[in-house]
Amino acid sequence: MASVQSLFRLDGRVAVITGGAGLLGYQHAATIAGLGGVPVLLDIDAQALASNAATLAAETGCQALTLVADITDLAALTAAFEQLMARYGRVDILINNAARNPKMESAGDKDFSRLEHFPWEQWRLDLDVGLGGAFNCAKVFGAQMARQGGGVIVNIASDLGVIAPDQRLYRVEGREAEQQPVKPVTYSVVKHGLIGLTKYLATYWCEQGVRCNALSPGGVYAGQNDVFVSKLAQLIPLGRMADADEYRGAIAFLCSDASSYMNGSNLIVDGGRSTW
Repeated sequence: MASVQSLFRLDGRVAVITGGAGLLGYQHAATIAGLGGVPVLLDIDAQALASNAATLAAETGCQALTLVADITDLAALTAAFEQLMARYGRVDILINNAARNPKMESAGDKDFSRLEHFPWEQWRLDLDVGLGGAFNCAKVFGAQMARQGGGVIVNIASDLGVIAPDQRLYRVEGREAEQQPVKPVTYSVVKHGLIGLTKYLATYWCEQGVRCNALSPGGVYAGQNDVFVSKLAQLIPLGRMADADEYRGAIAFLCSDASSYMNGSNLIVDGGRSTW
């Protein structure tokens, strides 16, 4: 019987992390590296990607492969996959972390986010990246796992994939009701959709040994204004937002053999917000 500690080891396992240039993308990569795995950072933003890779090397000693690609472009993604395969010859883990977080307002258009005025083009863009990109990555990297005879897919959803956004958080004092910013509809649609995609993938390649689960994190503190942070903290039983590194344990669990009998589930780590 394996020791508990060994269940979490990822020695030699190749993990593709989309959105690798972002805040949580870095945390996921550091988790993989810390457990002996081989993180591969994929993002469309080459400069931020290089910065995260440099930080990862400085803090963990891991020299991560970086892949610059648009996940909505299947040809570009396939080229990135071929680059990865030339280096490592396999892929064991896919973390679908890339997403757009649509803004509540745009310059000169205070009701931009409201459903009545939300642009169709923005809807398409947000869904193309958040859902279409995850689909493309599963199609490319997940299929390789199935050919290999096993692997793990983790889709990063959100607490707003299981509850509706509380639009009171975004209200601006003194503004007319029809001009109040709201959390855009696409964020909820994408995050709910990722949980649905998780269940589909969990049953699609299960006979080939590919598991798929979702992680639904709560809000991460990243310099938001004090008014918003205070409002949100009141909705969370633990009374605060998460620090960026507080999802490392969940990622370690979901990517490793510690979760070997978990498939098609959604792990909610939100400080208890969705409990209230």
